[in-house]
Amino acid sequence: MKRFTNWLETHAAAPAYSGWVLVGLSICFFGAAINTMAGWLYAISGISFALLAMGAFLAPRNLLGLTVQRRPIGPVTVGDEITLELEITNHKQQPVSLLQVQDTLPFVLGKPVQQAIETILPQETHRWVYYHHTQRRGVYRWHTVELATGAPLGLFWCRRSQQVPATAIVYPTVLPLTNCPLIDEMGQEDSLRSDPTGRPMQTATEGLTRSLRPYRIGDPTRLIHWRTSARYGELRVRELEIVTGGQEIIIALDSGNDWQEDNFEQAVIAAASLYLYAHRQQMSVKLWTALGVVHGERVVLQTLAATNAGEDSTAEKLPQYPIVWLTQNPLSLSSLPLGSRWILWQANLASQAEALLNRNYPGLTIQPEQDLQLQLQKPIR
Repeated sequence: MKRFTNWLETHAAAPAYSGWVLVGLSICFFGAAINTMAGWLYAISGISFALLAMGAFLAPRNLLGLTVQRRPIGPVTVGDEITLELEITNHKQQPVSLLQVQDTLPFVLGKPVQQAIETILPQETHRWVYYHHTQRRGVYRWHTVELATGAPLGLFWCRRSQQVPATAIVYPTVLPLTNCPLIDEMGQEDSLRSDPTGRPMQTATEGLTRSLRPYRIGDPTRLIHWRTSARYGELRVRELEIVTGGQEIIIALDSGNDWQEDNFEQAVIAAASLYLYAHRQQMSVKLWTALGVVHGERVVLQTLAATNAGEDSTAEKLPQYPIVWLTQNPLSLSSLPLGSRWILWQANLASQAEALLNRNYPGLTIQPEQDLQLQLQKPIR
């Protein structure tokens, strides 16, 4: 019965509760009129059926001439509210009253949201803005907005859907790291590593050091200008210092393998935080996932918002220069490029022995019950 009622609402009009009551009364009056041949009973039943016919005809007609448009949805971070804005325009010459609008959000984002509109005047636009709290990162897409009404008589109820595509991007949380030895010490190694000709790589100075400023807690020690620091009696740090030689740091998320859900969410947060920290330190940094290599703050955050554990790999093999490898698979630690670092989430206690056997480079073992930000700021071993 419910399926039939839904079909009537979306294709024609379905009787509301008051409509069903009037249908029953009309049939009773009509039956009584046949039995008694009383004219006034025929009149009452005839008027009742006429009201039902008007209600069934006018309710769908009330939705004609309405169009819905959606404003673009700006990206937000987990825990923030997304702003959703719909514009319902009445193109008819008559006002539309007693309208219900429902934005059918995907179930993973939240329940459908409804709004009642009393009147939309002719050739006018009603703007509906509402806010929805986000609890999980992701790229959410939906397409349908439903308009419903029972006006003008309230005897019949009808719904019509309009295709209004929407995309909401919820970025992962980014931790405000003040320092990160995992990244900082990679920079120190890069400045000491020799190039293919055998000459040690030097930190670039000409045209790149714009100014010197006082040292702040969290600044990497490789950027300290020791000669100037000795002259002033306090530590001075280079700004916009980079390492020559074309070396890049790759934050590599092992998204092609299976993960425990909580561990993978922590790994995504760590990848976003490490990338933005390295970016603030003026390093050349990119993100690698099973889908490929990306760079740029906005693109990286969108990629991390959409990534999932166990996704099909379309990327080439890992780059053969230093990476920061984020994984739950301890066996993968033995095949990292020279100079790499790793962050390991252990799926179970049995993997600890495997991890000890495959630590060719320094890294961090994450304890899920401890604060992730403090762990990322610990010295590596």
